[in-house]
Amino acid sequence: MQYANQYSIPRIVIGATQSGSGKTTIVTGLLAALKERGLKVQSFKVGPDYIDPGYHKLASGRTAHNLDTWLTPEQAVPAIFAAACEGADIAVVEGVMGLYDGGRRGVSSTAQVAKLLDAPVLLVIDAKSMGASAAAIAQGFRDYDPEVQLAGVLLNRLGSDTHEAMIREAMQAIDMEVYGALRRNEELKLPERHLGLLPVQENEEQDVVDKIGQAVGSQLDLEALLELAKAAKPLIFQELFLENEQKPTVCRLGVAQDEAFSFYYPTSLNILKHFGAELVPFSPLRDNSLPEVDGLLIGGGFPEMFAAQLSANKSLRQEIREKAAAGMPIYAECGGYMYLMDSLQDFAGEVHAMTGVFSGQAVMTKKLQMVGYVEAILMGDSLLGSKGTKLHGHEFHFSVEQAAEDGKRPFCFTKLRNNQTYGAGQQCKNALGSYLHLHFAGCPEAAKSFVEKCLAWKLEKERE
Repeated sequence: MQYANQYSIPRIVIGATQSGSGKTTIVTGLLAALKERGLKVQSFKVGPDYIDPGYHKLASGRTAHNLDTWLTPEQAVPAIFAAACEGADIAVVEGVMGLYDGGRRGVSSTAQVAKLLDAPVLLVIDAKSMGASAAAIAQGFRDYDPEVQLAGVLLNRLGSDTHEAMIREAMQAIDMEVYGALRRNEELKLPERHLGLLPVQENEEQDVVDKIGQAVGSQLDLEALLELAKAAKPLIFQELFLENEQKPTVCRLGVAQDEAFSFYYPTSLNILKHFGAELVPFSPLRDNSLPEVDGLLIGGGFPEMFAAQLSANKSLRQEIREKAAAGMPIYAECGGYMYLMDSLQDFAGEVHAMTGVFSGQAVMTKKLQMVGYVEAILMGDSLLGSKGTKLHGHEFHFSVEQAAEDGKRPFCFTKLRNNQTYGAGQQCKNALGSYLHLHFAGCPEAAKSFVEKCLAWKLEKERE
């Protein structure tokens, strides 16, 4: 059942002309600056990215949430937004790539999400080596879709006062408000890795975040930005049924959480709790044994960067392999899938033994192997549901599978971008893994099935 709701909160969307314009740095700084003012700031990230939200939390002190119209239905986005904003004074949404970029036909673009949230947009423009052309770009973005409330711009990487004055004059000529003008400062950079920024689990650069907050706070017109955010109209949305029907706890689900495995959507985990799973964190890096649980969830992350340490934890690897052989429900995504293979070859060519639940070796490459949205169809019954179940997810990995058994793949993936189809993943008894990343708010029936499988295994062990 769904219920219509109205929700009011000051909100702003920070988009950009393209990737690399400085969105994450500016948003991180804005969150820190607003928190310094005593505001409770709730942040969001458009799209499936796991890493940027970590920097949001470091700056704001609140857990960030993803908003994605492929991983979840469109109507779920305002509901997720409203639920996460409880207790906040203002919401700041960081966009993805360029303002109108997303999946095929603009799915999950910043513009689409901004319209769903009925929120004003500020456009970040990297103005390095650019003068009045910045105004032409801003005008084009404003005219491209009049339904997007493009209220103004944030000028980034300016070289001088003269540079700033030149662009401000051009913006004034097209009646485009400038809400901030930031100077070039190569010191205010967040560290990166092959999948993007370095996760905060490994890099809690609070000093850098504080410096970014000071710079952004002094170079953005915070008063004008706050007034713009306050002008947002009340948001009308359909409440998710999950908010009203909490189930009692029925099982304990172990969730791998450490520097090697950190890719989880907070709302997605909440869906598992809604269906009765008590989430119990454990560390494949440091724990010698599993906690008392009835199933395992091993998400994505960077096992390739910690392969030697994961391999050295032989007792846990053996226990996971034995639990899988005994039929424990185990669901693994991307990095977790690699951890469940026989071995992992890192970027240096070193091979490290993994758990051996699935056959084959994960081999890291220097080339990005897959990035994008996919539709996944279950080719047989599994812990996520029955044969034929359709799921929306995404892939993002530099590794490939080698020497895996040619058995029947549990998934058939179709790339959203070009409709290419291919078999994917592996299944062994109740263990299921692939490169797929899911958001359970987009497929609650899969979360329910997973929890039910964990409960069934628990009851079976109690009868023995």
